[in-house]
Amino acid sequence: MRTRTALLLAAVPVTAAAAATALRVGHWELRADRHHITLAATPKPNCPHCQGSGFEPSDPYHDPDACGCWWNRQTLRIRLLPMTRPPF
Repeated sequence: MRTRTALLLAAVPVTAAAAATALRVGHWELRADRHHITLAATPKPNCPHCQGSGFEPSDPYHDPDACGCWWNRQTLRIRLLPMTRPPF
């Protein structure tokens, strides 16, 4: 039992470091709250229009959804707890 616990405790930091590296390399952002876990792609740093900021820097009234690399991003959401209001 102690060996299994020791192996589990040793594996947790390694797993967390591997997950953090995978998120950074793949340009993913992980957000969590009590209602859901969200895994979303970040804007592409090599985008010719916004250079990863998500909007056109020359636009004085910039909209965060202005660049295609921002509003075409993939998002995965896992619901954890039910919301207080019904979805309809």
